[in-house]
Amino acid sequence: MNLKILFITAISILLGMGIYFLTNPSYEKSLEAKYYYELADFEEAYKLSKEAFTINPYNKMAATIMVQSQYSLKYVHYINDAKDYIHQIENIVQDGISIQDRAKIRIISEIMIDRYKKLAPSVVIDQDLIKQTKEYYEKFQNLFKKAHRIS
Repeated sequence: MNLKILFITAISILLGMGIYFLTNPSYEKSLEAKYYYELADFEEAYKLSKEAFTINPYNKMAATIMVQSQYSLKYVHYINDAKDYIHQIENIVQDGISIQDRAKIRIISEIMIDRYKKLAPSVVIDQDLIKQTKEYYEKFQNLFKKAHRIS
């Protein structure tokens, strides 16, 4: 009899926690943020987790997703900027390279190399993002070396 009462009490507590978790707006936004984080929509995940954290600062799920999204966004921004700069450098190289163009390539490469060094590696960041970021970093290192060698 005591075991039956204990079991019913445990189920009731778990059910109450589940209902609270699903109906509380902070946790609802946290779940939605986690969904967007898994879809690699880091901006939306950051926005939703920040809202959830604002509603309830004790929501650890919101805090975790917010921090993870923030780190991932740094990598995404690096990759997007790297694509733009590589495209600019390709356009410069097509028209022929002058001394000023070499200086531009060196400066762009140096900026992107420094930005990469400032990125904080973390276990929570998607490994594909880290791999892609490292590939661009290596491209900029090679461009920097070539720009120095030519001048």
